Amino acid sequence: MSPVTTPHVSTPHDSTPTSCRVIAVAASGGRDSTALLHATATAAHSLGLRVVALHIHHGLSAQADAWLAHVRRQVDEWAAQGLPVSLAHERLTGTPRAGESVEAWARAGRHEALQRLTLAAGADLLLLAHHRRDQAETFLLQALRGAGAAGLAAMPRVQWRDGVCWARPWLDHPRDAIEAYVTLHGLRYVDDDSNADPRYARNRLRVQLWPGLLAQSAGAEGALAQAAEWAQQAADLQREVAEEDLAQWSDAAGLSQAMLSALSPARATNALRAWLHRETGRVAPATLIRRLLDESPAALAARWPLGRDELHLYRGRFFVHRGAASATRGGKAGAVMSPPPVVRVDLTRPGRHALPEWGGAFDVEPVTTGGIALSALSNVELRPREGGEQFQAHAKGLPRALKKCWQTAGIPAVQREGPLLYGAGRLLFVPGLGVDVRACAQAGEAQMGLRWAPAACGSRMESDVAGKGPS
Repeated sequence: MSPVTTPHVSTPHDSTPTSCRVIAVAASGGRDSTALLHATATAAHSLGLRVVALHIHHGLSAQADAWLAHVRRQVDEWAAQGLPVSLAHERLTGTPRAGESVEAWARAGRHEALQRLTLAAGADLLLLAHHRRDQAETFLLQALRGAGAAGLAAMPRVQWRDGVCWARPWLDHPRDAIEAYVTLHGLRYVDDDSNADPRYARNRLRVQLWPGLLAQSAGAEGALAQAAEWAQQAADLQREVAEEDLAQWSDAAGLSQAMLSALSPARATNALRAWLHRETGRVAPATLIRRLLDESPAALAARWPLGRDELHLYRGRFFVHRGAASATRGGKAGAVMSPPPVVRVDLTRPGRHALPEWGGAFDVEPVTTGGIALSALSNVELRPREGGEQFQAHAKGLPRALKKCWQTAGIPAVQREGPLLYGAGRLLFVPGLGVDVRACAQAGEAQMGLRWAPAACGSRMESDVAGKGPS
């Protein structure tokens, strides 16, 4: 019996793809993806849609060329029968990095290629053939790794990634139903010989553990898939709570240290994980989270390693110093940095002005108040700090030593790096502080606001916009 006659994705109204005249289907040539491709192409024929089969050649098996040839013949055959289906494929290149498993390397490469091919085909919907047994296996693998709710949630039915909706329409369907569909329609498919290779964790679970599990409980597949659904709900709730907490306790300058004491340990941990993921794009190690909860509540200033970056605590706020693991602009840790050269540049044009010798760039944009006169930016000089410089932050204040100004403004040392900007021998701009008020343009004068963007520190570590004006 067919699991579905028309692939259907149950999604909220605001998650529905907006331009589905083309539907992409991941097609390995195996049983499951062959069934999904056939069902989708059959449904598309009556709906006036086009289907593109996406095949990724991993280059890991001696049979990989034959699998691609099989999918090509199959697509050509169905197209000759009048089904609106075509093929796009890509071969992965490179090898796993040191310490990276073949599985992880192939999965990452496959995801990148599928995303790229889907967009190139003009589609924003990508269908994948994962079924209920796949979901149950993923839940078990994550549980054996000690995963939290996000990991135990396994595979989402619908997930938007950079303009593409990744959907698994058969995630609730048992494997037997897909096998019945293949038999009913006489579909030919290939068998991946690596599926029996015990070197891979999923294969070991499938071959060694799964038969005994089903013998113990015939409903194990459905029960584990249901557990993954509960975990998905828990993970969604965690994200909603984290969004509320971060709206209160974080801003562009970082995350408030006071949050750790104000919230319950579980809620603070949840918010901390979410903030670190937002800042770095990576899941923070559990060991780091434990250290932060133990070490940071009473700390005045501290730093913790975070892969290529560093997490800093300064004056009651956490922030990520990106690229801190590379101690030099060339990226060679431990080397002694030579002073950057004095450079003259023209900053009269709006846009980004890259300065690789200084390890960053100036962003320049027109402003109406608080900027530097356009006429003063045609031949400015970038200098390193030498000592003795003074900066005036406010019209009613007095010039003060740069160090004092940075301390008063609460600017950490890592955010003070960058060139001092001079024009006609006068200090115009300082990273982290902005425009010296004595250099501000007159009202009605053409002027530009500046922002120093250190290459190693990313968008959230950029210096304050010069253009706030006197206060």
